[in-house]
Amino acid sequence: MKTTIMKSLKGLLVVPALTLALSFAAVPFAQPAHAEFEQGVKDGATSAQGKDQSSDLFGESGIFRTITNVLLFLIGAVSVIMLIIGGIRYTISGGDSTAVTSAKNTILYAVIGIIVALLAFAIVNFILTSFANNG
Repeated sequence: MKTTIMKSLKGLLVVPALTLALSFAAVPFAQPAHAEFEQGVKDGATSAQGKDQSSDLFGESGIFRTITNVLLFLIGAVSVIMLIIGGIRYTISGGDSTAVTSAKNTILYAVIGIIVALLAFAIVNFILTSFANNG
């Protein structure tokens, strides 16, 4: 058992050691033969961009804001649906203490989900507006 643990730890230490060793290795970069091949990364990214694709990742129509808004909307919608389900379960519990407790927990966790979704929305929008390049 002890030898298996030691072998596993040695194996886990090999990967960072190889990564560190390879990071210091000198990689020769070939110089382009013609000036037309001297395009930067930005030129390559803009040439791969679609016609209707936004060039601003962090702006009002940026992809990050769109993805986070959709995901946060889904989280909020699921929380509201669970709140309604918890209310229905509470109503039809019929005085059964385990059903009432289960319904109260559903309502509690749904409210916590709504609060988390609202806070996440506020934090994401604050970060995107504060740190986005407006230039």
